[in-house]
Amino acid sequence: MDIAHLFGLEGKVALVTGGSRGIGYMIARGLLEAGARVYISARKAEACEAAAVALSEWGDCRAIPADVADETSRQAMCEALAAQEQALDILVNNAGTAWAASYAEYPQAGFDKVMTTNVSAVFALTRDLTPLMEKSARLDEPGRVINIGSMEGLHIPVVHAEPNYAYTASKAAVHHLTRHLAVELGGRSITVNAIAPGFFPSKMTEHIFGQQLKEVEGNALLGRVGRAEEMAGIAIYLCSRAGAYTTGAIIPVDGGTLLNHRHSRGSEGSS
Repeated sequence: MDIAHLFGLEGKVALVTGGSRGIGYMIARGLLEAGARVYISARKAEACEAAAVALSEWGDCRAIPADVADETSRQAMCEALAAQEQALDILVNNAGTAWAASYAEYPQAGFDKVMTTNVSAVFALTRDLTPLMEKSARLDEPGRVINIGSMEGLHIPVVHAEPNYAYTASKAAVHHLTRHLAVELGGRSITVNAIAPGFFPSKMTEHIFGQQLKEVEGNALLGRVGRAEEMAGIAIYLCSRAGAYTTGAIIPVDGGTLLNHRHSRGSEGSS
């Protein structure tokens, strides 16, 4: 058993949406260090380009700025990728958004935005890039789709100052969509899995860490938040030969928060 071969990604081409920061950046770096050529996308062109330059320290990283929630922008990204690559081996659907507000004041526009970005765009981008992935997908070396779900799609969170109704619903939808896509794409030699992260440092968790870090840490069996290499590691596994027989899985990476979850009566309604 050659461990370097088992977990290596030399010669692979990957696209990581939302790759300019947070979990997307962690995964992009991990794939680069494992040997893949990585394209990252993000809505803000300047941030996307800057992140690609920084990530190039670890390998061949290229930027394709795009808003995956916008059909025109998404299609332009697919066309730009196809113009540079003959095939795509790895798609990481990481781009996402959240909207927190009290139950009585939760806006329809906010709910719709979250569902469009977190669910509809994942389906549409996967569908539109399937032909490019099929060009290199083989029975013994399948293409890989990784959707970034959340532990919040597995249980209702307790540490938010204001609840994220659309976010939790959208991540639960991502998990089930992952299973459905695994059924659809298995016959095309493409695996589809989801990572359900707990709390990792990111723009989305910045305010929670600032206000409730001790509570977040205390609710994890391991007593801490996640680290970048732990997110990179699970992604490398799913994209490498080691993960070639894993599909339709929802993998929590949350330090045991799901098992240790504590929910006090009325905690959501009190916001």
